[in-house]
Amino acid sequence: MSVAHDHTFGPYTVYDLDALPDEGKGYELADGWLIPLSPSPRHDMAADILRDRLRTAARAAEAEVHIQAPMDISTPAGVRKPDVAVIDRDAARVAHEANMRTFYGHDVLLVAEVVSRRSGSEPVDRVDKLHDYAAAGIAQYWIIDLEPHPQIAVHTLTNGVYGKPTNVQAGETLRVAAPFPFTLDPADLLDPDNAW
Repeated sequence: MSVAHDHTFGPYTVYDLDALPDEGKGYELADGWLIPLSPSPRHDMAADILRDRLRTAARAAEAEVHIQAPMDISTPAGVRKPDVAVIDRDAARVAHEANMRTFYGHDVLLVAEVVSRRSGSEPVDRVDKLHDYAAAGIAQYWIIDLEPHPQIAVHTLTNGVYGKPTNVQAGETLRVAAPFPFTLDPADLLDPDNAW
């Protein structure tokens, strides 16, 4: 005898995620559970500045990438929504033309999460996504912490796992060569003059 699955209390599917009303809140789907996102004005400003800086650097390098914030990425755990992501341009074009709602890890070159301290999403960003993004094959994962001063931990994928991160503090300069040359002082992420 088969019984229809009741999705009132989970586990949930991507169809349940899509059926949520648009109330200005974002959710991720992980291991069958809906996880509310908890942005704040500081969080949003930092993500916007990072997205704009990445776009400027990508244009200057004539990199064949698409930069989006936020976006849905398919991972082994479900659907994650990083604050900023850099995707291969051809893969982004195919996804948009096919009206696909998610991107796949092998097409994603970099993801960044701005941590919301003391929220339910903090351990997800620091622990769960570290494993999910590595398992999806995403080359770089940046964890941005705004407290007490802005800092970025750059995790680079090596042999299917993220090794020890490179940590860059406010007043220092983050320098990466891939997916295109990019530099940033983490302090710039909280400077309103950088928010266009």
